[in-house]
Amino acid sequence: MNRCKWWVGALTGILLLPDAAVSADPAKEALEKGKACFTKGDYDTAIAAFTEAIRLDPENAEAYCNRGRACGKKGDLDKAITDCNEAIRLNPRLALAYAERGWVFLKQHNHERAFADLDEAIQLDPKNTKWYCERGEAHGAEGHWNKAIADFTEAIHLDPKCAEAYGDRGFAYGGNGDYDGAMAEFTESIRVNPKCAKGYVGRGWVYESKNEHDKAIAEANEAIQLDPACAQAFCVRALAYLKKADYDKAIADFSEAIHLNPRFAKDYYDRAIAYSRNGELDKAIADYTEAIRLKADYALAYYGRGYAYKKKGDKAKAEADFVQARKLGYKPQ
Repeated sequence: MNRCKWWVGALTGILLLPDAAVSADPAKEALEKGKACFTKGDYDTAIAAFTEAIRLDPENAEAYCNRGRACGKKGDLDKAITDCNEAIRLNPRLALAYAERGWVFLKQHNHERAFADLDEAIQLDPKNTKWYCERGEAHGAEGHWNKAIADFTEAIHLDPKCAEAYGDRGFAYGGNGDYDGAMAEFTESIRVNPKCAKGYVGRGWVYESKNEHDKAIAEANEAIQLDPACAQAFCVRALAYLKKADYDKAIADFSEAIHLNPRFAKDYYDRAIAYSRNGELDKAIADYTEAIRLKADYALAYYGRGYAYKKKGDKAKAEADFVQARKLGYKPQ
């Protein structure tokens, strides 16, 4: 007996299809294309690809979630939330959707909802370092530095080579007033990954906190070279220039930071100070006003705007802003 007959017979049962009849899942192809474009920072093309994936497969929760991520990166936070909501409706166990929506809430300073979503993401995917880092950021935004440190420490426990987590823990140590500990963390983040811009930003921040302006500028320059879209690096360098009384350079750097992250109230406040010291009072008032729009309880911005009005001779508006600043808890030094 021919011992090969069994597999020869099996082969005769294989149906070969014409090339035109063999095709991959087009919705999956669109999804993967979107992910690749997202990784490259090409968010418009990514959104178009994810939209095509949704057209081909309207029940694709992952496509909605990833489109929400791309919208969030472009600053369209409301659209990001809408897409994440739909992703969660379609798949209530998709951890990425909760984490992404939590990140958006964090950007909107809605910390309560950010915590709720990040807690859910961690419950669904407890080994993901990114979720701990994002929840740590939320704790930091609330000034809960010890809780932030705990989350960043857990992220490092899960991934000892996560340079971002060392950098984040450094900012938390700094928030707690431990600048030496912060510097050690930032330096470790750079050791783990020499291209980690956050480490250089953090070291610049520590130097600036110690009024070592030239060292702060050097660290910020390194961060910007590594990541030209790092708003925090421009902010650190701007603060150094501001304290060196180089107001034009400070204004230019604050402006770039605002361009990269237009929803951060403190950058408008700091640029307003630069404008005021540069004698550009109307621009200062406009920036204080925008800071207040973004953060309604910003007592320092009310006081700064009041001072600008006072310098312009508008005593009524100045006094109104001073009163509001005091109501919000500001006490003149």
